[in-house]
Amino acid sequence: MKIGFIGLGNMGAPMAKNLVAAGHEVWGHDLHAPMPEGVHGAISAAGAAKDADVVITMLPNGAILRAVAAEVIPAMKTGTVLCDCSTVDVESARAVAEEAAAAGVLAVDAPVSGGVGGAAAGTLTFMAGGSDAAFAIVQPIFEIMGQKAVHCGASGAGQAAKICNNMILGVTMIATCEAFALADKLGLDRQKMFDVVSTSSGYSWTMNAYCPAPGVGPKSPADNDYKPGFAAELMLKDLRLSQQAAEAADADTPMGKLAALLYETFVESEGGKGMDFSAMLPRFEKRHRG
Repeated sequence: MKIGFIGLGNMGAPMAKNLVAAGHEVWGHDLHAPMPEGVHGAISAAGAAKDADVVITMLPNGAILRAVAAEVIPAMKTGTVLCDCSTVDVESARAVAEEAAAAGVLAVDAPVSGGVGGAAAGTLTFMAGGSDAAFAIVQPIFEIMGQKAVHCGASGAGQAAKICNNMILGVTMIATCEAFALADKLGLDRQKMFDVVSTSSGYSWTMNAYCPAPGVGPKSPADNDYKPGFAAELMLKDLRLSQQAAEAADADTPMGKLAALLYETFVESEGGKGMDFSAMLPRFEKRHRG
């Protein structure tokens, strides 16, 4: 395939490189990041999209996605696919899909899970929204860039799945960090805590696979001074998206709301920006009951 790729930052660049390695012709555009090896540079987003079978976007937010979509959709051929892998609000995903449909272009919203490491290794998980026809076209591309792709439903369903998943992730990480901080104050050894919880009803991905306590469980960012695998400010972005969606859907999400407020305080007032989202543990270690 000829693939246009717009947004070649920390996630987009390794994804594009994997497509090149698989034999696809990739034309890229980014306002700031350099072109990865093997990716042909285009002077504009529309230039990257011209004559492409699939255009992939990996962008920071919904407003930028809408602006890029307005530029690339008129340059795309009828029946081709605009596949957005950004994590954005559901409303933007659906608006872009409607704009694409009006121009005869198929659209897929397919945010990813797996971080920079998953992007480099080609082990991402894609949560896709869009028509069966659109998903069928991009599925072989997902198989190159990732290990799993789930077709979640119509346009916007991929973003909905990502937002709900990461709301659970943020809430669970906070609870895991709180529990370790409490265990410390109760004199419970962290390794013993892990040994019990990781095989009991407190089992979770944040405990068993991404433990926030250094030296406990599998290697995680906690063992690397909390350098981000998934940055706290990105977790804050996703939690804010969850609350924006909850507001629009009239859904009661008190834990998600509180998690968003805690990460907001951590990132904006307590030096958490640039740290992994599991760095909530040292935050709780320093705090006393209010």
